[in-house]
Amino acid sequence: MADNANNIEIKPGDFAPLDKQAGPDNEKIAAPSLTFGQDVWRRLKSNKTAFTSFIVLIFLFLVAFGGQAVYHHDPNDQSPKYANLPPKIPGVNIHGLNGHIKQSGQDVDAYAQAGAGKDVHYTLGTDYLGRDLLARIMYGTRVSLEIALIATLIDLTIGVTFGIYSGWKGGRVDMFMQRIIEILSSVPSLVVMVLMATAFQKTGMASIIAALAIINWTTMARLTRAQTLQLKNQDFILAARTLGESAPKIAWKHLLPNLSSVIIIQTMFTIPNAIFFEAFLSYIGIGISSPQASLGTLISDGQKNFQFLPYQMWYPAIVLIILMLAFNLLGDGMRDAFDPKSKR
Repeated sequence: MADNANNIEIKPGDFAPLDKQAGPDNEKIAAPSLTFGQDVWRRLKSNKTAFTSFIVLIFLFLVAFGGQAVYHHDPNDQSPKYANLPPKIPGVNIHGLNGHIKQSGQDVDAYAQAGAGKDVHYTLGTDYLGRDLLARIMYGTRVSLEIALIATLIDLTIGVTFGIYSGWKGGRVDMFMQRIIEILSSVPSLVVMVLMATAFQKTGMASIIAALAIINWTTMARLTRAQTLQLKNQDFILAARTLGESAPKIAWKHLLPNLSSVIIIQTMFTIPNAIFFEAFLSYIGIGISSPQASLGTLISDGQKNFQFLPYQMWYPAIVLIILMLAFNLLGDGMRDAFDPKSKR
């Protein structure tokens, strides 16, 4: 057979027969089908920095809330004769971890000088009252996390509800509710804290949580309101309203699932802000008060002896820095994970 147009001769053996197994059934997508949650988890795991931060936070939570079950030391137990002892880990002969300090240019065994027995050792040393610094850091981290988590829960409850209602109603109601947010946002946080301390007649967890509850939810409310304004005119929301579903049911069934990514990401940034707020207030003396420990009070106490015993401030400061970094890096990673345009 020949092609008349180009004078090309085609022979029967020039073309191989089609593979019998090559057909529509074999043309399948190789990648597995993933739900939105599974895809978010895959993206998060592929982000090494965010996933490492996630593991670090799990470890810190376990140490803070379960460490006392393993490390049996009372954080408030005072031993004045063992005051200001440096860190000592048995079997480790590294300066700064062997119980030795420098005095007048000479290396001195602080534990022998204090008359401590061979079985006495403090992993992170002691403070000026002879209290175990590791036990106090674990307890202080737990207090700081408890304040942050309770404040964040209140933030979620008030902020999400306020934001959805404002965006759903719109008009004058929305305008009035946004003016409330602007007024609260303009009040300095320290002023609110002082007012709460006066109202509770003392400083402590309750006054800090109350101050955070008053001022900390406004960002969450603004974000959820902005998303609600976009979502309420979507076809699936209009269809639900046409079918006669009530506003609370639409909010619970349709709005909240679509707002979940914004809420989760904002929560990851709210927690470290609350931790830092508590640490700052405790550091300047209007937050958690002694003898109760928090990261802020530990840093404040350690700062007094920083020139001669720097470890008393460095260790709680390092824990605070790790907490802040881990939450912020995890928040960045979750923002990328929830973004469908992400290339991860």
